[in-house]
Amino acid sequence: MGAGQGLRAKTRDLFSRGFRQRGVIPPVSYLRSFKIGDYVDIKVNSSIQKGMPHKYYQGKTGVVWNVTKRAVGVEINKIVRGKVLKKRMHVRVEHVQASRCKEAFLKRRTENDRLRADAKKKGEPVPFMKRQPAGPREGFSVAGAMETVTPIPYDIEKEVARKERQ
Repeated sequence: MGAGQGLRAKTRDLFSRGFRQRGVIPPVSYLRSFKIGDYVDIKVNSSIQKGMPHKYYQGKTGVVWNVTKRAVGVEINKIVRGKVLKKRMHVRVEHVQASRCKEAFLKRRTENDRLRADAKKKGEPVPFMKRQPAGPREGFSVAGAMETVTPIPYDIEKEVARKERQ
């Protein structure tokens, strides 16, 4: 008999709940509010079958384009035969969580705004704020006496003679 080809085929580990995460869903998953334009991660909660997205979308990040009473519309890019298609679908709020993908950008933007404001107050030119790749590490020299290590040739006759003496 061949493998099943159903909607939830091969999702035994993909949709399994974590250790001590089974049981009743905490109310905070229903109390979160989403706005249009928010980035969200799709993380399927397998204890709720309604509004569950296809297994392909597990772990994908998308943008909210619609908000309804119990679900949010999420737009996700999907690569099909080399083309990027924008897929729009509604997912219940139990299967969605706010994404942290913009945290580093927002932190960097506030820091740059602060640096720009400080430079303007002091009357200095705006500092260089573009990110730079990490360059090569600093060189160093090894100090101390050099020791050469040479292997001792293995002599099986001496080894046998020593075992016989023991």
